[in-house]
Amino acid sequence: MVQDTAADASLPAATRSDAVIPTTPAVTTTTTPLPPTTSAPPPDSSATSTDDHPAIRPASPESRPDERHENKERILREGDDRDRQSSELRAGLHPLQHRFVFWYTRRTPGIRSQTSYEDNMKKISDFSTVEGFWGCYCHLARPSTLPNPTDIHLFKEGIRPLWEDAANRSGGKWIIRLKKVVSGRFWEDLVMAMIGDQLDYGDTVCGAVLSIRFGEDILSVWNRNSSDNQAVMALRDSIKRHLHLPGGYLMEYKPHDVSLRDNSSFRNTWIRG
Repeated sequence: MVQDTAADASLPAATRSDAVIPTTPAVTTTTTPLPPTTSAPPPDSSATSTDDHPAIRPASPESRPDERHENKERILREGDDRDRQSSELRAGLHPLQHRFVFWYTRRTPGIRSQTSYEDNMKKISDFSTVEGFWGCYCHLARPSTLPNPTDIHLFKEGIRPLWEDAANRSGGKWIIRLKKVVSGRFWEDLVMAMIGDQLDYGDTVCGAVLSIRFGEDILSVWNRNSSDNQAVMALRDSIKRHLHLPGGYLMEYKPHDVSLRDNSSFRNTWIRG
């Protein structure tokens, strides 16, 4: 996906999503974002234009690794990260805390099936350094140029952007609904906070999604454990700080097991402030 800025060239420089992209390696940006929509829809909202995640069958209990196995995998990943960071430092690069993967999903409206969703989910690139990030990010199309419905995913390596993935199935996501004209800027701020490991309880964060829809765009931040109320609420507060959201803005939360039951991403959410 090659960057195309023609679609938003008519916007003022302060609102164009491409106007805030630095030209030198950095992991933070300084922007003054415009406020998003100031009210979230009620929990029983059923607008189909913003909720077209395919039905995904939950994994059977027999296929789920036990907690001991997951802890072992986490320890192995941490060791691999330390080795990787040491190697990248010796090479004169600037290593990130984690390796990340960009994914892209473009679906045909009205078609809802697990097979078609996974077939349409394409890996764009992975990176683990500041240099690698900018080498990828600067060549991505801006959100304002993407068709509806499209999802851009940024997840830690080893975690698929699917509800039933081992790292996601016990978790949930914070949801932020935005006006389309400012979604690119908020997405960029969120990406910078994630790769810079700036979010509170960052170890519990699995990834983030920008969902391009017809009437609005939606940011989602996925975490590992929806039952850990302290971590969930601390993550909410951290997201608000880094995105400079108004204090009274109401964010929504939805556990992935609820999404699995109702086969939807953004309906039946919890309004949690």
